[in-house]
Amino acid sequence: MEEIIVNEEFAGIRVDQFLALALQDYSRSTIQSWIDQKKIIVNDEIVKRNYRVKTGDVIRYEILTEDIELVAVPMDLDIVYEDDAIIVVNKPKGLIVHPSASSLNQATLVHGLLAHTKQLSDINGEFRPGIVHRIDKDTSGLLVVAKTNEAHEILVQDLKDRKISREYLALVHHPFEHQSATVDAPIGRDPKNRQRMCVTDQNSKHAVTHLYLVENFREYSILRCKLDTGRTHQIRVHCQYIKHPIVGDQTYSYKNTPDTNGQCLHAYKLSLEHPITREKLTFECELPQEMKDVIEEIRRLD
Repeated sequence: MEEIIVNEEFAGIRVDQFLALALQDYSRSTIQSWIDQKKIIVNDEIVKRNYRVKTGDVIRYEILTEDIELVAVPMDLDIVYEDDAIIVVNKPKGLIVHPSASSLNQATLVHGLLAHTKQLSDINGEFRPGIVHRIDKDTSGLLVVAKTNEAHEILVQDLKDRKISREYLALVHHPFEHQSATVDAPIGRDPKNRQRMCVTDQNSKHAVTHLYLVENFREYSILRCKLDTGRTHQIRVHCQYIKHPIVGDQTYSYKNTPDTNGQCLHAYKLSLEHPITREKLTFECELPQEMKDVIEEIRRLD
């Protein structure tokens, strides 16, 4: 069984709420069903949903997921570059990068990669072959995939050493009043909503995003966003934090943000050293047509 020890930050909240925060791939209702089935044990005792956790509580659980087989699913992937060590792919909006407990039955980029090649690294777990880094489901753009374990290990270290540069284009609300700005604000899980991240000094990680003005409109602006770190939802959270939420973002933007079928955020540029040859490589891809259309409509009405 797995084990979690409660720290003082979470003392006093319900055990189902605590586990929903701690086990991010599982819904609160799923966790409640485990508690009802007596599969959650606190200090070697069975508890109810409304049990309030205390500092030092030892929670033991066993995650039981349905047996699934990761199969190849043919997809029309936009392969930007490929050799014996890496693949650079332009991921479309709406495609999840890899399977998780909350998306076991959905086709993901990994399924498409398995149909494209039988050579993918396997050091990142059974359901993440080749995946070095990820971008959100409703964010489009470039990511690098490792075909060998050697390439994978080097790319992961290069990410840690900030040798891999990732740049995005974002359509945000309100004109941007600066030519450039840096947001240096730690990001952690939102304690009020486990599906969101937020800027917080509690249980958070260092996060830095550099922003550069590309174009201003009456009510919107286009920003180039360069990551120093790669926290979950980082650009989306930092843009919301400085009062320029991304257009179409149903999680972090305004309730009346235009419906653009997901956030207008595109990973347009990726620069790295090849993990084997150490050659400097830079890749760029155009905005997806859907995002181009939104921007053109804004220009037309401006």
